[in-house]
Amino acid sequence: MFDKILIANRGEIACRVATTARRLGVRTVAVYSDADADAQHVFACDEAVHVGGNAATDSYLQWQRILDAAKATGAQAVHPGYGFLSENEDFARACADAGLVFIGPPVGAIAAMGSKSAAKSLMEKAGVPLVPGYHGTDNDPALLQREAERIGFPVLIKASAGGGGRGMRKVERAEDFAAALASCQREAQASFSNAHVLVERYVTRPRHIEIQVFGDTQGNVVYLFERDCSVQRRHQKVLEEAPAPGLSAERRAEMGEAAVAAAKAVGYVGAGTVEFIAEPRGNGAGEGDIRFYFMEMNTRLQVEHPVTEAVTGYDLVEWQLRVASGERLPALQDDLKIRGHAIEARICAENPDAGFLPATGTLQVLRWPAHVAFQRNADANDFHDAGPVRVDAGFREGDAISPYYDSMIAKLIVWGEDRAQALARLDAALQQTHIVGLSTNVAFLRRVVNSRAFSSADLDTALIEREHEALFNAPGLPLELAAAGVAAHALEYEAKLEGNDPWSHRDGWRIHGGARRRFDLLIDKTHHLATLERLHDGALRLGMGLGASGSDSQRWVFTARHLGDGRHDVTLGEHRHTVTVHAVGEQLAIFAAGGTLELDDFDPIAHAADGAGEGGRLTAPMPGKVIALLVKAGDTVAAGQPLAVMEAMKMEHTLNAPRDGVVAELLYAIGDQVAEGAELLKLEAAADAG
Repeated sequence: MFDKILIANRGEIACRVATTARRLGVRTVAVYSDADADAQHVFACDEAVHVGGNAATDSYLQWQRILDAAKATGAQAVHPGYGFLSENEDFARACADAGLVFIGPPVGAIAAMGSKSAAKSLMEKAGVPLVPGYHGTDNDPALLQREAERIGFPVLIKASAGGGGRGMRKVERAEDFAAALASCQREAQASFSNAHVLVERYVTRPRHIEIQVFGDTQGNVVYLFERDCSVQRRHQKVLEEAPAPGLSAERRAEMGEAAVAAAKAVGYVGAGTVEFIAEPRGNGAGEGDIRFYFMEMNTRLQVEHPVTEAVTGYDLVEWQLRVASGERLPALQDDLKIRGHAIEARICAENPDAGFLPATGTLQVLRWPAHVAFQRNADANDFHDAGPVRVDAGFREGDAISPYYDSMIAKLIVWGEDRAQALARLDAALQQTHIVGLSTNVAFLRRVVNSRAFSSADLDTALIEREHEALFNAPGLPLELAAAGVAAHALEYEAKLEGNDPWSHRDGWRIHGGARRRFDLLIDKTHHLATLERLHDGALRLGMGLGASGSDSQRWVFTARHLGDGRHDVTLGEHRHTVTVHAVGEQLAIFAAGGTLELDDFDPIAHAADGAGEGGRLTAPMPGKVIALLVKAGDTVAAGQPLAVMEAMKMEHTLNAPRDGVVAELLYAIGDQVAEGAELLKLEAAADAG
C-alpha cells in the first residue's frame, strides 16, 4: 500500500478519497485553485498545494503543476477522481514517466475507450450490440447531416470524447440539425478540447443501465452488478439506484458478462463503468426482457459509485488503492452478492423551474439529516455499519458556490432492505436537508421521488419530461404554514429579548384586552398579510390573507412551542406541525413536511421604487462567459428568438429575446466574462429605433 497519494481533484470526490485513505493509513495531498483556497477538500487532506487560478483550465487541468506538486510532496501515486484529468491519457502517461502510479486504468485502456467512436468500433468487433448510427471519423457537417437523415429522426448527437451530458443534443427535425451540431461541437471543444461527435438513432423510452467493473494486474475482472441512471435532466443524471428495478437475474448476468468481456478486450485494470442503453423488446415484455446496446465505457470511478458500495458492502476507493498498489482484487465474482436497495440523489445549486439554471451564492444554511454518515465511517467495515443515510459533500455551511466548476453541492445516499424502504428513507432525508442562500434542486428531487413514474419504477431517460406537470412550478409549502413559521419565529425572538419585568414583555398583553400584530410578507413577488392576535383570554389566533388589506383572510387558533435550533411545534386549529425557520438577513426560509418556502419582509416603499423590473432587458441570469452572439446591431428580433449563448458551470445556456424589438447595441463580445444581472445588449422598441 502507498504511504502518500496526491488527489488531483476537488469537492466531494476529493474528500471521499481522503476519507478512505485516512482509514487505510495513507497520507494525502490536496491541490487547489484560487477559488478553492478555503475549500473543504483542502482541509480534508494532510497537506495542500496551490496550482493556479480560478478556472479549471488555469488550475485543475494544469497537469504539469500537479505532477510537480506530487514530486515536491513525496507522493507515490495520483488519484484523479472523476472529471478533469481522470480520463486524460496524456496525463496518465506523464504520471508514469514521472515515476508516479496513476490510480486508474492503463494508458492503452483509456485510449481505447476514450473515444466513443473508437470504442464502439472495438465493441462491434467483440460482438457487443450497438445502437444504429454513424461512428466514423469524418465530421464534415454536410456528411453528418446526410448520415442523420439516413438513420432517421430523432437522432442523438454525442461528443466522442465526452461525458456528463456535455456536447449532447437530441434532434427531432432535419432543419434543426445544423444548429444543434454547432452547439454540440462548441460545448465538446470547451469541455474536452475535442469537437468530434458521433450520431446515433435516438432510442425511444431508453433506460440508462450501467455495469460497475473492476480489474487487477493478475488478470481478474469482475462486475459489481448494475446501476439504473435513467432519471436525467439535460442528459445529466439526477437519481441513481442499485440494483436496477425489474431487471431479471438472467439479464443481469448477461449484461455483467458483456461488460467484463469489454473490459478484458482492452486489458482493463482498476474501476470502470460500462454503460448500456436498454429498451423493451416489445409489447408484453416480461420482467427484465430488454434489449441492451453498448453506449460507452467510463475509465474512472463514477459519481454514483456509492450506491454500488451500499448494496455490496465494499469500499470501491479502497479497491482502487489496493489494485493500483499491485494487490489482487479483494473479492472475486462468486464472492459478490447484492444486499438491499440504494438510491443516490445529486444535490445541485440550480433552479429546476428556470430550466435547471445553475445558481451561485453562499451556503448561508447547510443542514443535513440527523444520524447521517458523512462519507464513510472510519471504523466501519462496510456501508451498513455507517448507517442507512450517507452524505458525500464537498462544502460546509458558509462556503460559496462559484461559477467556475460543476454545480453539485453533495450526494445524498440512502439504503433500505428493499426499494420501498429506500424510497421512504430518501424522501425523509431530503425533507431534513435544509439549504438557504441560493437555489437548489432539493424540493424538485422530493417531487421526483414521490412521482408516480419513479415510485412505481416506470423508468426511462424522459421521465422528467413525462412528469413535467407534477414536477415543475409545483406549489410549495402552504401559506398558512409559512405564516405559522413566521409567527413562531417572531415569538421566539421576542421571548429572548424579554426580562422578568412584565412591562418589558412583548407578548401583546394589554390592560384593556387583546392586541393584533401584522406581518407583511413577500412570497414569490406577491404581497401577503399575516396577522397574529392575542385574545382576551391569552389565546393566539393566526390569520393569513392576500395583499396589504389581507383580503380573503383565513384564521386559525394558534399555538407555538420552541424546540430549539429553529424548530417549532405549531398547532393550526386541529392540525399540528413541526416547522423549522432559518433567518438570513431579511429573508426567512420555512421548512416542513409539506415543502419549503422562502419569503422576505415586504417593504412597500422599496417595492414601489422597483417599478417594472427588468423592463424587457436581456440580462445575464448567472455569472459566466459569452460564447456566441447570434445577432448584430440593427437586427430586428422577435420575442423568444435566441440572441446569445453563455457558458456557466460547464454547460451552455441560450438566452432568448424577452420581447420584440431592434438590437441597438451589443454591450459585450464573444469571450467576455459577465456578472449576474449584466445587460448583454440594448434592445429598443421598433418605433424607437426607427
